[in-house]
Amino acid sequence: MIRWRTASTPYPVIRRFLCTFRCISTLSLPIQETPQTHLFQCNTRIQELGRLGRVEEARRVFNEMIQRDVVSWNSMINGYSQNGRVDEARLLFDAFVGKNIRTWTILLTGYAKEGRIEEAREVFESMTERNVVSWNAMISGYVQNGDLKNARKLFDEMPEKNVASWNSVVTGYCHCYRMSEARELFDQMPERNSVSWMVMISGYVHISDYWEAWDVFVKMCRTVARPDQSIFVVVLSAITGLDDLELIGSLRPIAIKTGYEGDVVVGSAILNAYTRNGSLDLAMHFFETMPERNEYSWTTMIAAFAQCGRLDDAIQLYERVPEQTVATKTAMMTAYAQVGRIQKARLIFDEILNPNVVAWNAIIAGYTQNGMLKEAKDLFQKMPVKNSASWAAMIAGFVQNEESREALELLIELHRSGSVPSDSSFTSALSACANIGDVEIGRVIHSLAIKTGCQFNSYVMNGLISMYAKCGNVEDGSHVFRTIRVKDTVSWNSLISGLSENYMLDDARVVFEKMPKRDVVSWTAIISAYVQAGHGEVALDLFLDMLARGIKPNQLTVTSLLSACGNLGAIKLGEQFHALIFKLGFDTFLFVGNSLITMYFKCGYEDGFCVFEEMPEHDLITWNAVLVGCAQNGLGKEAIKIFEQMEVEGILPDQMSFLGVLCACSHAGLVDEGWAHFNSMTQKYGIMPLVYHYTCMVDLLGRAGYLSEAEALIENMPVKPDSVIWEALLGACRIHRNVELGQRVAERLFQMTKPKSATYVLLSNLFASQGMWDKVAEIRKLMKDQGLTKEPGISWIQVKNKLHCFVTGDRTHDQIEEIYSALKEYYGCFRATGYMPDTNFVLHDVEEEQKQNELLYHSEKLAVVFGILSTPNGSPIQIIKNLRICGDCHTFMKFMSKVTLRKIIIRDGNRFHHFRDGSCSCGDYW
Repeated sequence: MIRWRTASTPYPVIRRFLCTFRCISTLSLPIQETPQTHLFQCNTRIQELGRLGRVEEARRVFNEMIQRDVVSWNSMINGYSQNGRVDEARLLFDAFVGKNIRTWTILLTGYAKEGRIEEAREVFESMTERNVVSWNAMISGYVQNGDLKNARKLFDEMPEKNVASWNSVVTGYCHCYRMSEARELFDQMPERNSVSWMVMISGYVHISDYWEAWDVFVKMCRTVARPDQSIFVVVLSAITGLDDLELIGSLRPIAIKTGYEGDVVVGSAILNAYTRNGSLDLAMHFFETMPERNEYSWTTMIAAFAQCGRLDDAIQLYERVPEQTVATKTAMMTAYAQVGRIQKARLIFDEILNPNVVAWNAIIAGYTQNGMLKEAKDLFQKMPVKNSASWAAMIAGFVQNEESREALELLIELHRSGSVPSDSSFTSALSACANIGDVEIGRVIHSLAIKTGCQFNSYVMNGLISMYAKCGNVEDGSHVFRTIRVKDTVSWNSLISGLSENYMLDDARVVFEKMPKRDVVSWTAIISAYVQAGHGEVALDLFLDMLARGIKPNQLTVTSLLSACGNLGAIKLGEQFHALIFKLGFDTFLFVGNSLITMYFKCGYEDGFCVFEEMPEHDLITWNAVLVGCAQNGLGKEAIKIFEQMEVEGILPDQMSFLGVLCACSHAGLVDEGWAHFNSMTQKYGIMPLVYHYTCMVDLLGRAGYLSEAEALIENMPVKPDSVIWEALLGACRIHRNVELGQRVAERLFQMTKPKSATYVLLSNLFASQGMWDKVAEIRKLMKDQGLTKEPGISWIQVKNKLHCFVTGDRTHDQIEEIYSALKEYYGCFRATGYMPDTNFVLHDVEEEQKQNELLYHSEKLAVVFGILSTPNGSPIQIIKNLRICGDCHTFMKFMSKVTLRKIIIRDGNRFHHFRDGSCSCGDYW
């Protein structure tokens, strides 16, 4: 080190020189441009223009240069390569005689970027010398083009590797969802940088393996590596996926220690994690303490409030934004649209002077979410610039509004424009194919997804599984599932749902049991499958297993279980689920309220009205659920009142609404009211009645004894009659013992469809009621010859959470002797007070005493006696029967309700009967 001497230095000449230099250095001197300076400026300009995509200007600078060096040539070749003009890059490359390793590597990279991997490899093989950068470029080329086999082979052949070499191959495995191979290579790395850790954590996040992502992050923190901004952001995505607030608390000290919690990007990611986990109060507290906020911070909180239904809080926060930007206005616009206030959303949109493509997309999505497709299409056509999200929003809008064919036409238009559909567009289009059952178009979309490289996207793959399954091509859906390299939970769930929808319940259960990890959707899918298949008991057992494993049910889980309770008539269990719904906070969800209404009415309880009255809002499904409930329970007058209230509130009825009110009129014998509502369908609402509505009217007229009018209605209706409507008329003939018409109707049925046992049984009953035993014998012989059997009468009753089953004449129940003894005792008691067995309902030509004995042991009589023996005095008894209750059992139940002071509810194959104090809610009209 040189040390200058002090003032006493003996070198006066040097001192004078330094003083002179200081004076001169303060003067402004003219800069003489040397050839070297000019060369440097030109090279810099070529590089800058290349980065901006202005290749022609860069070439003019290159051509005008008096002197060029290797940097000039490489910069110009690179400009062509990076801007997709690799053939021009090649011409310049061939003209350059002073190539170095970088020149070759630039051309190699250009070919790889354009997907011309074979030409890239030819360049690589032609290189006289290579360095690690060249090798890495070739490996990256293979990775970018999805050729991991050759990438790995080249990697293994490398004479020398650096951390970038390892990162390239690990990245390739992660992008192709081959995480086990990525992890194996990652664990072998001699050294890692932040990119290595970032790639690995991101890979696990992309396949939804959030715990493994978190585990890699924890391992990183135990090394000397220090997480950076991007790693914090991706780890917070993993925490969001885990829905674990404690992990956010674990992460924040690390962010504070590394100085990143105050970073606005990391802070916004923490805020986003809180909001995505539904912790709005914690999110708001963190938001208020953030040292710096950006527009993303504000928009995150506004969106979170809106998604949780707290619009007023979103508005208050919006008004606090220090400077409104397009992003914050777009967030508020979306918030208004989500709650149906689309006009307010449009006002904000119109306030934006130069809306960007995101704002346009948001208002279009808002219109489609609110069913305003015309307005959405008009705006879509006016958009100055569209991106892939614009097309995706419009395609999804068509699908959401049941315009599936228009959605597919728009996808075709997008493809013809030369643009590549996004993953979201493919997913929506596959939903459209599923909706209309067009598997051929689905196959075309499948092929297009493969050509555009979207076949590895989990959303697209899961959409393909669902599409094939809903179109009935389960094998194709299963094949797609098998080809998924890394199956996420959604993939497994999609297959389970697909198998269930195609009545392959056993296969669905096998898949469910094989799942490596199950979420609430998995459990809900298999529970719903068993409910839909009529196995409510298994569904309830699965629910208990789900709770035991610590899985919290969601709204769809409880609605499926409410359906199971309704199907089983398990009112006590249904009431427990009602309490659970309040505990979980699901009572504010409209569709949950609708399911509760249905459950109560299906169990024969009028508490459905209470649920209806307590609901803060009603949609058409709510009103229809009440109307159908009234029909099931024979509440004809109540149904008419509900229908009138619905009209007063401005709710337009649909076909289901009329089906409910007409069925209610039919079960209550309200002929005039039924006709009035039937006629109003076309005259007042312009709704064309379907065959189901005509069936209700035939049933109503037939039960009331207007058999000729019922037959005339069938003959003259504009829609083709099906077997059900003729069966309704045949049933009416049985009630009113009209043998002539009954035979004529039966002949029609035999000509229409393959003979069913129900038709033969109805006709046999009709003959038996008239004592025409020879005809009864003929019918039974026909049934035997065709291999048809009468469905046995079965009744179910639930006592102490156990379902007991009885068949007519049952001798298998553990308490059957006690039941028979009590039944005979009640029988004797009833006879003493006026009950006379109606032997017309015995369909055999036997002695009167034998007929009475047959009537005595009908399944519903056995079930009701067992219920009385097994439940506390005064408690209601509920029974489900598969067939229509016979007249004698109906009379027996009226006596039983009066003598035992019990309410007896029987749900037979047609409707509910509520017996109380010796009378039935049906008014003996069923």
